[in-house]
Amino acid sequence: MRVALVINTSWNIWNFRRSLVKALQAAGHEVLAIAPPDAYSERLETELGCRYVPILMENKGTNPVKDAALTRRFYQLYRREKPDVVLHYTIKPNIYGTIAARLAGIPSINNVSGLGTVFIVKNLVSKVALGLYRFAFRFPRRVFFQNADDRQLFLENGLVDPRITDLLPGSGVDTHRFRPAATFQRQEPFVFLMIARVLYEKGVEEYFEAARLVREAVPGTRVQLLGGVDESGGVGVKRAVFEQWLQAGHIEYLGTSDDVAAQIRQADCVVLPSYREGTPKTLLEAAAMGKPIVTTDVPGCRETVVDGQNGLLCEVRNAPDLAAKMLQVLRLPAPELEQMGRAGRRLAETRFDERLVLDKYLHIVQEVTAPLSGRR
Repeated sequence: MRVALVINTSWNIWNFRRSLVKALQAAGHEVLAIAPPDAYSERLETELGCRYVPILMENKGTNPVKDAALTRRFYQLYRREKPDVVLHYTIKPNIYGTIAARLAGIPSINNVSGLGTVFIVKNLVSKVALGLYRFAFRFPRRVFFQNADDRQLFLENGLVDPRITDLLPGSGVDTHRFRPAATFQRQEPFVFLMIARVLYEKGVEEYFEAARLVREAVPGTRVQLLGGVDESGGVGVKRAVFEQWLQAGHIEYLGTSDDVAAQIRQADCVVLPSYREGTPKTLLEAAAMGKPIVTTDVPGCRETVVDGQNGLLCEVRNAPDLAAKMLQVLRLPAPELEQMGRAGRRLAETRFDERLVLDKYLHIVQEVTAPLSGRR
């Protein structure tokens, strides 16, 4: 079978769907990677063995003329490439790709991996987006959600038929690749790490303020940030503002990295004060590597923490509470810190192993393409 993965960046496929690509290929399927071109597009072909198919797509904003053109581009691409099933991720593929797949007579499977600003910011754009979801989500054969809150929100708003919905534990985590160190070692000074794009909705502003409070309480504490600056769409922190924040000297900015595991390994605690998520892969990776977590008590994030066992939950948009929880972890004796990490590892193994995700995808792909395979 020819299976198409459609996402808003090639980077996203490389970082979050690599294991799914390999699992589909191992099951005998040909995989098309459809996304706008970026620095990772070539690697999808040379290192993953996909056939990469570029598509022009603006990830932010809602412009009826541009969106109609995007739907047409999806339709033309699907008619030309003739995939047997399309797996859609991120907002625009989920909406316009699904409509195009329906018009092209190709079954689609959608994944809602977080609601972004649609449900966080209430405005005209969010109302339009809800209407588009309601229309487009009449057509997929299955819609996967990464947490129960997101699914419930879609059901309460009448955006999807409950009979076609299912839950996944995020993207899952490769528990063999992401493992704790052979021997526990607490860093001196203590190291906090946040892994996220520099977006307001990720809680980056609160993280900077919490870093100041933590370092005032315990001078010398290292507070790090790993992730790219993204000024597009008005939701990212402007580079000039970000650089001004950095001048205060409380955050070590690490830029971006293709080896996130190496950065997590050198940290004592991973922090994500996001406003809302699907299920953050970075927190799953941190748990799998035996690192305590501090994150917000919001949909998507709260699923990764049993409060007090493998980490702590803090209030959203509350820098002082975030700082208090970070300090609480920092002041744990080494044996309790290690115990918290072990609890995270158990959670990753039992609830978030990526095999749970891959098995569901392999099953649904086989299910929706069964009539096709029977005719061939």
